[in-house]
Amino acid sequence: MNKNSKIYLAGHNGLVGSAILKSLKNKGYNNIILRNHSELDLTNQQATEAFFQQEKPEYVILAAAKVGGIMANNTFRADFIYENMMIQNNIIHQSYVNGVKKLLFLGSSCIYPKNAPQPIKEEYLLSSDLEYTNEPYAIAKIAGIKMCESYNLQYGTNFISVMPTNLYGPGDNYDLNKSHVLPALIRKMHLGKLLMQNNISAIVEDLKRRPISGLVEIQADEKNILSILNNFGIIKNSTGAIEIKLWGSGNPFREFLYSEDMAKACVYLMENIDFADLIKDQESDEIKNTHINIGTGTDLSIKDLAYLIKDIVGFEGELSWDLSKPDGTHQKLLNVEKINKLGWSPDLSLEQGIRETYTLYQKK
Repeated sequence: MNKNSKIYLAGHNGLVGSAILKSLKNKGYNNIILRNHSELDLTNQQATEAFFQQEKPEYVILAAAKVGGIMANNTFRADFIYENMMIQNNIIHQSYVNGVKKLLFLGSSCIYPKNAPQPIKEEYLLSSDLEYTNEPYAIAKIAGIKMCESYNLQYGTNFISVMPTNLYGPGDNYDLNKSHVLPALIRKMHLGKLLMQNNISAIVEDLKRRPISGLVEIQADEKNILSILNNFGIIKNSTGAIEIKLWGSGNPFREFLYSEDMAKACVYLMENIDFADLIKDQESDEIKNTHINIGTGTDLSIKDLAYLIKDIVGFEGELSWDLSKPDGTHQKLLNVEKINKLGWSPDLSLEQGIRETYTLYQKK
């Protein structure tokens, strides 16, 4: 890519896309095509075809997706498989039809089997059963990987796939009914801290600034606020002590990557790595597992994460665990030897990234 290359970034408003957009602009790319969902419905085959024929992008970064946490994935199973498959099918196919020079497809570490050996190598894909709660989303993303590989092998395209670990950072989703674990913990700890300060007005402002799906009316009286917070496990007991009850046991391990580090990895791969580079050392006639893990190579338990965020936010109440709620996969640590050998590694530690994220949370 050169600085004037015509780059279509799909999904530029999300956590992943906004970080990639920032990284591209920081590196001087100035011809980036963007469309909001209201301007272009990527699940619509005809609309996507017309867009590609009109714009003729040279490069495509496919960050558009329907995403969510355990509750959202398990509740909206049909939506997750349908919308994600439609988006990626339309974009990948039209990239081939319109001669796109290179495409980057973003998946997720949930594509790997529930009981995959740790750390997870790219070759473990499709080696055993997936985690049930996010199976539809995972299957959609696996289909995207295979679609990129298949078009490369049949049509000679240059489509590469990356599988980031759990991401967090600027532009994250803090809706407590849909958010992933790290942003949910940040918000719960923040609200718990405000409750300890008896700062009801600040809690109301937070709830209005970042609306929670299904929460229609917010009344600025203490009884109503306590009821809302209680529904999300932020509890003020009869003695006035504040407790936050969290899902599951806290024992599963997770790996987390700051979104801006992930974005730098994506731009690096777009600039330096082609599909041919990923298969040149393969000895088998079967070309597969050419996708690239993006992560830190280190993880920690959800319980340790919760106490780290508790300390960073400054919540001084108690934490407890609701064992009736699901834990999900016990561990999902990515093996990142492949991307390290390709020349990339992250800049920020987890603590640094969370501090950056919480600072932004309080400002915006």
